[in-house]
Amino acid sequence: MRLTFVLALALFVVQSTFAQGDLPPNPEPGKCYVRCTTPDVYETVEQTVLVKPAHKRLSVRPAEYDTVEETVMVKPATKRYSYVPATFRNVPREMEVEDPYNAVTIIPAQFSSGSEVIEVRPKTVGWDYRAAGSNCYSSDPRDCEVLCYVEKPAEYRTVPTQLVANGPSTNTTPRGGRTITVDVQEIATPARVEETEIPAEYRTITKRVLVKDETVEEVDVPAEYATVTVERLKEAGGVNVWQEIDCELVDPNILPITYDLGSARLTSSARSIIDDRLLSMMRNTPNVSVELSSHTDARGSAESNLSLSERRAKAVVDYLVSKGISRGRLVARGYGETRLKNRCADGVTCSESEHRQNRRTEFRVISR
Repeated sequence: MRLTFVLALALFVVQSTFAQGDLPPNPEPGKCYVRCTTPDVYETVEQTVLVKPAHKRLSVRPAEYDTVEETVMVKPATKRYSYVPATFRNVPREMEVEDPYNAVTIIPAQFSSGSEVIEVRPKTVGWDYRAAGSNCYSSDPRDCEVLCYVEKPAEYRTVPTQLVANGPSTNTTPRGGRTITVDVQEIATPARVEETEIPAEYRTITKRVLVKDETVEEVDVPAEYATVTVERLKEAGGVNVWQEIDCELVDPNILPITYDLGSARLTSSARSIIDDRLLSMMRNTPNVSVELSSHTDARGSAESNLSLSERRAKAVVDYLVSKGISRGRLVARGYGETRLKNRCADGVTCSESEHRQNRRTEFRVISR
């Protein structure tokens, strides 16, 4: 009953979309069309830019001076002090040379084992699009999509913990302490200072006196201009149009690319194949978007094969972008070993030619 409701809902959405007139105009029997979004079109023009505005240049005319002589004090009057040190006598005195202290012993805390269950991933729900299988008789693949509302349960993990059984504590024990007898000097006669007057010192110097301060002169400097080449939007894109394409391009088409073992690097022969089979088509149909999918054979781990297939699909996308194709027209997908074309799954003995059938890169035209 639930499957029937989802199929009916998907059929209603598709019929509602097409009921709005979003169909290719004047279609021909046997032809295939994809819906595309037109790109922005730019034109190159030259523009004069003010690189430096008109301004004033300022210059300074130096100040003017006269030379005069002047007597100045180079050392002020002061006093000289003579120090007469104090005299001392020895007196024995008992002194503590080591303070007693309390030695501390630490008793560590004691723990008991415990555990705590925590939620590591919450429960989620969401829509899942699935193909109806081989029982689809419509020429439009969207007629055969099934929309399922799937609930994924939460995930939990038990984490070991420790609980404090007894807190840490301390014990103290008195230790140390020592005294000695020391001869201490006491002042017999205090120190004193004797004072002597020292007169000031003078010197005649040559001095420059300001007659005329510095002045500023102004000079007008004209503006500077430069001619630069810029791109301007000639025609805005974003318009949905229908593009006629070869019907074979709707289904996955194999690019006969050979990669080095475990590598995603494109060889010169691989780049030539991409130029012939894909690049020319995308240049001739500038509104069309393409999905690139890469696959591996079953040898090696599923995780490493998925990563390798993603890197290989991305390598083809990066190469097409380097040839001027917009990255927005390209979708890279890696499927690893999940879509084998023959029986050569894990644990099955196969020939190298059979494994080679699964190591492939495919492309197909998609609607964007």
